[in-house]
Amino acid sequence: MSASRSESRLQRLLPAPLNIPPKQWLRAGVGALLGLFLAGWLTSMAYGSGIALHLLGPLAASAVLVFAVHSGPLAQPWPVLGSYGLACLVGLAMRQGFGPELWVAGAALGIAILVMCLLRCLHPPGGGVAVSAVLADPGLTALGDHLIEPVLLNALILVAVAVVYNRLTGVRYPKGAAPRKDLHHTHDPLPSERVGVSAADLDYALEEIGEFVDVTRDELERIILATEQHALQRSLGGITAASVMSRDVQFASPDTTLEQAWKMLDSHHLKTLPVLQQGQLVGIVSLSDLVGPAMRRRRSVFGRKKVRMAEVMSKRVISVSSQHPLERLLPLLCEQGLHCLPVLDGGQLVGVITQTDLIAGLKRQLLSAAERVSDQRVPAL
Repeated sequence: MSASRSESRLQRLLPAPLNIPPKQWLRAGVGALLGLFLAGWLTSMAYGSGIALHLLGPLAASAVLVFAVHSGPLAQPWPVLGSYGLACLVGLAMRQGFGPELWVAGAALGIAILVMCLLRCLHPPGGGVAVSAVLADPGLTALGDHLIEPVLLNALILVAVAVVYNRLTGVRYPKGAAPRKDLHHTHDPLPSERVGVSAADLDYALEEIGEFVDVTRDELERIILATEQHALQRSLGGITAASVMSRDVQFASPDTTLEQAWKMLDSHHLKTLPVLQQGQLVGIVSLSDLVGPAMRRRRSVFGRKKVRMAEVMSKRVISVSSQHPLERLLPLLCEQGLHCLPVLDGGQLVGVITQTDLIAGLKRQLLSAAERVSDQRVPAL
């Protein structure tokens, strides 16, 4: 018992593991090396090696953030550029007013933090810039107010390298707000956002925590949604498309006429028809695809030319396999506005999944879960 307690205490003392794959360690290390070298080299070319070397300390700390912690709010371009400029101005003003004293450097650091928070550009290495401006060596002091020029040049080069390098290595930087999907052009939230965690819930939770969280709001929302997705996958118990799909598929061919397609949709109460040619899926036709040609034919005064599915079908078809998990079908049928998903195995159409099929599958799963809960209850005495 004592051994297990000692092990538990030791585990609490150990730092939490980094949620960064080893491949990203190498990517961040190479990027930081390039960013620091290019910024230092170009600054030394413009202002001399002595000045460039004395400004590398804060810049190295910034390189760690923009390359290794690129998704955090402290690592975005505005915090880097804004903090360097503002902290340098604060440090220069404090030095000119009170001299290069230790207490002046501490006061400059505190004021710089307040200003950075006020202007939403908090960046820890900016504090190093403020202190460096106060306790500058004679080479930096000789620049006077022009010290801000090499400081901002360093920051600009580092951010430019971070943008290019991160994009080239598959990392989205800077992090912007993800565009909201709006298929119906209304003010309603997405179906997946009407239940579960909402944006208002997230804002309330952040306000209730009352502390700084080193992750952007969009990234935090993505983490929560991914967690919900994994929980949904676990609760659905491995149900696949094959379990819910309709196997007796009604389909059209490219030569099917408009009238024939209308009759098929009406007689089978369907909204969508896959289009097959020699057994291969080549398109899909929905009610909305047929309405326009039908109205034009009714208004036509002259001869009615036959409209065939090859003219109106959508050739870009989103399909799934029979082993596609059910939880991954939900965004396709709920958020992307699709009414029917063809199911292909080996390139052959083996079924379709409609919104009705999906609802029936979810209903069955809910009833099964309710039965399992009732079976686990202890009978009353």
